[in-house]
Amino acid sequence: MAAAFSRDTRVSASASDDGLQDFLRPGLLVNDIPALFGLRKARELLRAFSTLFHGGEDAVMVRLLVLRTIGERGAAPDWSPQELREHFAYVDATKLDTVLGRLRENGLLAWDGETQRYRVSPVGRQALSALSLLLQFQGDGDELAYVTAQIAAGEATGRIGSEDLQHLLSRLNELRDDFDRAVLSGSEHRIHAAAATLKSVWRWVEKGTQIVKLIAQDEELDPATHRVAQQIGRAQSAMLRQASVFQRALNQLDRHRVHLGGSGLSSSDVNQWLRALSADQLAALAGDVLAQRLAPAFVLGDIALDVADFELVEREREVGVVETLPQASDAPEQATAPIASNDYALAQAWQAQLAGLADAVPLAGLVPSEDFATSAYRLSLLGLLGDPAAHAREGALAELARLPLRLELSGALEAVNGAGVAQISAGRLRRIDPDLSPDSAAPVRDRGEEPTHE
Repeated sequence: MAAAFSRDTRVSASASDDGLQDFLRPGLLVNDIPALFGLRKARELLRAFSTLFHGGEDAVMVRLLVLRTIGERGAAPDWSPQELREHFAYVDATKLDTVLGRLRENGLLAWDGETQRYRVSPVGRQALSALSLLLQFQGDGDELAYVTAQIAAGEATGRIGSEDLQHLLSRLNELRDDFDRAVLSGSEHRIHAAAATLKSVWRWVEKGTQIVKLIAQDEELDPATHRVAQQIGRAQSAMLRQASVFQRALNQLDRHRVHLGGSGLSSSDVNQWLRALSADQLAALAGDVLAQRLAPAFVLGDIALDVADFELVEREREVGVVETLPQASDAPEQATAPIASNDYALAQAWQAQLAGLADAVPLAGLVPSEDFATSAYRLSLLGLLGDPAAHAREGALAELARLPLRLELSGALEAVNGAGVAQISAGRLRRIDPDLSPDSAAPVRDRGEEPTHE
């Protein structure tokens, strides 16, 4: 009997494309994204999954319960509203009507206006079939089994999807990477865990090997899919060799295992026992063992501070630095090269003032002038007096060093409170006989102290 099952009007494809357009960057169109083509083509099927899994977990569970129950009656697929109310008597009537209405409005249930009955729509049947297959694989390692089952179904129906093969290849590479890192870690616990994972997926790796062999023998397979199948074959071969790698690693660890006297226990037994304890039990066990916190003497504070300063400041600063080249410009024209010149005006004035000294003069009345910087500069030049090498040099500083003066310091401090100077080293400048040796003009300091000023 032919029955006309109606469906509610869907949102037009153009309207849905407008919604997709909002997710794209300006200047791009939905048609510019090849990866969206397959999804847009399966829009009706995807809408079925959106209906099932939209909202909270409890609402999703009830929708799946109702749809799966309706789809499980293969001998009589059509349900009257009364049959549904009687079968789902444990569900609130109002909420049941809401669920049925939502499934019907979104095309998962079809309503026959002639017979006044519900049945699962073709799209709903596809969604149930995919969900039923997924629920069969819920154990450890079953993610590989699910992907392998998908490929086996595709091979049996002549529809080998490159995307399914890529999923299988990715999962095999992930497992191999996990296994390699477990062996490199040298941890017996991680190696045993990896070996258990390999054991759980071993059956499906062998099944996948058989299926991939059949796929690779298909002469009508396109080159890209054939290359992926070959890569899967190599990954599966490496996986099958992994058991011997684990065994060798465990044998190596066994040679280094420490046995605790004649107790029959080993370090591995202690390790497993400690891993079985909770955090509170471990804390209680270590309560009387660690008396104080261990100080990391290998960490140098200044180096750690430099590293932290670079990571927190300099690295961020480098990111914000603009490293683009400036605009091109002509080189400046100059007839002569610039010559750096030193300003010795203060030194020459100080030399002229010192040359006119006739009697001994205290430093507190002679050195301070204008401000602190000038006073400090004048005091520092007095240290050149009596320099033996000054006779072989020329210039303002050499002339000052050749003056027949002697700097005498007492080692004490004398108050000034002027020209920006609070205190200065107590001492005096005294004229000496020019015919004396240069060493006699060298500064004399009591207790070897340097001239200071504040």
